[in-house]
Amino acid sequence: MKDLKGRKARMLLVYPDYTDRDCTNKTSGGNYSEGLASISAVLKEGGHTVGLLHLLNLHTEESYKKKLADAGEYDIIGFSVRTTAFPDAQLYIKWTKEVYPDAFIICGSYHVTLVPEEVLAVDGVDCVCVGDGEYAELELCDKMSAGEDYTNIESLYFKMPDGSFKKNPIRPLFADLDRLPIPDFDLFDFDNLESSKVGTAIVVVSRGCFYNCTYCGNGNFRKVYPNKKIYARFRSPENAILYLKTLISKHPYIKFINFRDAIFNMFPEWFDKFIELYKKEIGLPCTGNIRFDILTEETVKKMKECGFYTVDMGLESGDQEMRFKYLRRYQTDEMILRCSEWFHKYGIPQLTYNIIGLPHEDIHKALKTIKLNARMKSDRVIPNIFYPYEGTPLYEISKEAGFIPEGDFTQRRVPLVQPQFPEEEVLFIEAYFMHFVRRYKWAYAMPKWLGRPYEKFLDVRVTGRFVPHKFLVWLHDCFAAVRNKLKDFLVHNLPGIYVKLRMLKHRKKAKNTTKEKSKES
Repeated sequence: MKDLKGRKARMLLVYPDYTDRDCTNKTSGGNYSEGLASISAVLKEGGHTVGLLHLLNLHTEESYKKKLADAGEYDIIGFSVRTTAFPDAQLYIKWTKEVYPDAFIICGSYHVTLVPEEVLAVDGVDCVCVGDGEYAELELCDKMSAGEDYTNIESLYFKMPDGSFKKNPIRPLFADLDRLPIPDFDLFDFDNLESSKVGTAIVVVSRGCFYNCTYCGNGNFRKVYPNKKIYARFRSPENAILYLKTLISKHPYIKFINFRDAIFNMFPEWFDKFIELYKKEIGLPCTGNIRFDILTEETVKKMKECGFYTVDMGLESGDQEMRFKYLRRYQTDEMILRCSEWFHKYGIPQLTYNIIGLPHEDIHKALKTIKLNARMKSDRVIPNIFYPYEGTPLYEISKEAGFIPEGDFTQRRVPLVQPQFPEEEVLFIEAYFMHFVRRYKWAYAMPKWLGRPYEKFLDVRVTGRFVPHKFLVWLHDCFAAVRNKLKDFLVHNLPGIYVKLRMLKHRKKAKNTTKEKSKES
């Protein structure tokens, strides 16, 4: 038992924040984490000290230990563990114990909530936090400070001296997010975050989601709580505005707000009230993630009036059967196209999120996703390769079908091994997704006598047996490396130019949409 003998606790939060495993020279940037900022705010409100070790790239043992030593001594070291960073986190924990053998190691975040016992079994881990961590970790710090037994704290699992696990009940959720303090933005080197460099603030004013998409962990996260019915919650519209005003007062250069809530319009009545307040009291250009089947044209009109310069939407699959059968997203093509028309009508560009390499998918079904984006006239697309998060229904479907390879598949570019959808085809669809969306747009804009033959020609270019998928993927990888370096250079060295180019693109889209509607009238 760790006894601080009346002294307030010192906690270091370790945040592995990277996806590019070859990026070893990054010295600024990175992403804001609402969860860590919220934990820090609660702990600091309780009088404890909180620091952040923000890992912007994969570290060697020498570089990690130096950074850890430079951060100073802490009583508790907490690791934020996402699934794809879990192998790295295990190394960091090992090295942490070698530098500070007496430090108490706690792990939290999404991967821990999905598989707590797997993480607790890691050498060096003393405790894991299941679910929301603010008040469980505050209680841990308070009890450690007071020299009291802390192994009965709800939401925490402990590794006992004999190696056994003590699993405490999970504390109920609290419905009122307004009880949380405003996040500790100062925990981060906020001005040098990736988004801050282009005048954008990442904002989260809610928790959870009440939908049950099979690829997402939210369904399983919700199950851990005794009062799971209130899992999806928002700050009140007024408190959310206070959050924004606090953030902007600290960082007045912020010119754009990026709402990263799971589904920003999850509660339509809340959403309509919030955007009215936002228009009056904030008024900055903004974006957020919107769901098709709970949207009305009137709300889209209000979004335009309050400053939405673009909108994000989860399309995921263009194959309706895949959406219904495997994803539990009961949205018809007609519904999706109707909502898309509203955004075009009011001049709000659309970004869609798409998943490639789903279990039981093949290149023909993936092509339907490209085609539906073309029919929607999507302005930007993000194709993501499916990753089977342990504990989710799609993980179980993939495992039962024999698509998950033995060993560590976390570093594979395409996690699933499917005979009907080989790796090179998945990578080809991901690489050339927007290229073909544009060309199918052309096909659908042509007269039918010309558009249909062109569409069939494109079909062969995607799915034909003689298409050199591997070579084309290699070619795109070379191009992407150059493009990404150029983008990074602009963001880090010429952010003003990057922002102007981004806004020019969105204004051009809105202007073109207005012209198209005028012609139709």
